[in-house]
Amino acid sequence: MSNEHETPIDYFGFTMIRDELIPDLLGTHTKDILYWAGKNMARKYPCENEGELIAFFERANWGSLTITRQKNDEMHFELSGSIVEERLKIKESQFSLEAGFLAEQIAMMKQYQTEAVFQKEKKNKVQFELKSDSRDPYSLPSRKANSRV
Repeated sequence: MSNEHETPIDYFGFTMIRDELIPDLLGTHTKDILYWAGKNMARKYPCENEGELIAFFERANWGSLTITRQKNDEMHFELSGSIVEERLKIKESQFSLEAGFLAEQIAMMKQYQTEAVFQKEKKNKVQFELKSDSRDPYSLPSRKANSRV
């Protein structure tokens, strides 16, 4: 079957809710609340490995996630794709939800507390930098106890 008649995906509704409505509702606390919401979502939808994490981002329509660098207690990810390009057109777009989700997933995998920050790139990509603290063990309940997958 040919794909030539498929229409492109329109992300207008998603971006309107995600990057306009939610910030209007949460105000100055948007970044922090979305980060912690991402961590909470990660506990509800645990990934066993990086491959599952990448697949989750695709399934959630968050974009194409790739690992760009990994050494010791640091990981770097890049998020790209048409949804990311659309969201980056909105100056106030936030990727804190994704950052929190990544931080918690990696914390559960490595069993160390992990934090993430994001940076929007001019090349229609978002960079995430994650740092784990091997001196600070992960202490939340087992990921299998909260699994919905």
